[in-house]
Amino acid sequence: MADQTQPWAEQTVEVTPQQRDGFRRGVAPVGPRPPRTERSTESFPVAPHEETGTGWPVVEDEPRQRMPLAYHLRQLRIGGHWSALGGLFAFVCWGIWAISARGDFTSPVVAFLLTLLVAVGLFALARLLGRVVLERQLGRVRRSARGAHLLAGVFLAGVGVAYLRQTEWVVDAWNWIAGL
Repeated sequence: MADQTQPWAEQTVEVTPQQRDGFRRGVAPVGPRPPRTERSTESFPVAPHEETGTGWPVVEDEPRQRMPLAYHLRQLRIGGHWSALGGLFAFVCWGIWAISARGDFTSPVVAFLLTLLVAVGLFALARLLGRVVLERQLGRVRRSARGAHLLAGVFLAGVGVAYLRQTEWVVDAWNWIAGL
């Protein structure tokens, strides 16, 4: 036997030549296969189905209950500060641009109203895409309009910067500060 003073020795077993017969390295000993019979007709016990709330959605016979209008309006207001902030920035920049033009206010007002109309359309498009992708395709519930408001706010801020870039004295001031 191996020297039992070594810690690994008690796990090591020497094999006698009689025990080695039929042993091949890397091949597990497998007993003979039972004879093959025709397919068994035994039925396996079937567990009853338990609803877990996971997996594929269950097709309901009844249509879903619609949420009240107040819920949807409350949902639209969440995140509205982004649109309001972008709109305020665009309005201030538009005012600077319109006053600097020193002319009739009709065309600047029409331009700003068209800008607001485009922002509302962008908001509606973002909400529609969110409904199609998040709710219908991914099955998620939208709890706010933050993403759509953020997109509209960024658009309005960009429009405000565009108004400022058309104002000559703002561009001159910017170039003077950048040249320092």
